[in-house]
Amino acid sequence: MNHELDFPAGIWEAFAKSRPTVRCSAGYLIYLQDSEATCFYFLKSGRVKSFLQSEDGVERVLHIYSAGSLFGEASFFDELPRVSSAVALDVCEIVPIDRELVAQEFARRPELALAMLKYLARTVRLLSGQVDQMAFRPARWRTASYLLTLAGQDGTVSCTQDDIAAAVSASRVTVSRILNDFVRTGWVKLGYRSITLLEPERLKELCKL
Repeated sequence: MNHELDFPAGIWEAFAKSRPTVRCSAGYLIYLQDSEATCFYFLKSGRVKSFLQSEDGVERVLHIYSAGSLFGEASFFDELPRVSSAVALDVCEIVPIDRELVAQEFARRPELALAMLKYLARTVRLLSGQVDQMAFRPARWRTASYLLTLAGQDGTVSCTQDDIAAAVSASRVTVSRILNDFVRTGWVKLGYRSITLLEPERLKELCKL
């Protein structure tokens, strides 16, 4: 269910070949909500969290990006202030991508421009799905859906229970109870800052209900 999984492996690395890598420590704020988007980013290594923050400081996680992802691209292309912030969750290597580089790569590889349009459309679909989840779905459904969205090919989700709680608009206690239920049924295994999906098909069945 990850909106990036059916893109060719390494498709975005073309953006990173000719530009220097920026190394970020864990907790480094890469960009701020409402700031100008002069570039977007290719994530070479590590994890990055994008999130919204209300005026009273309440945080809502939008997505957690892993190596090989692009992030910050929507505001870059529509040339409006950023709608979210991004922070490094681990030590990360990122490559800033500006308009000059985008124009060069699109001219050299037109198929990359088509892939970018598809990627942006998938982002819109993902966010629309999140709105639907928050408005109409129970917490158990939202948690299962979020795990499936973030799971890598090995079935591992690298995030904390606090991350999940913020992402699905539920309390930490509620998410912990739901995950423990999933553990008892043999659907998932909990690790340190990670969750392994043992029975993803069961979670998918739950999301169809």
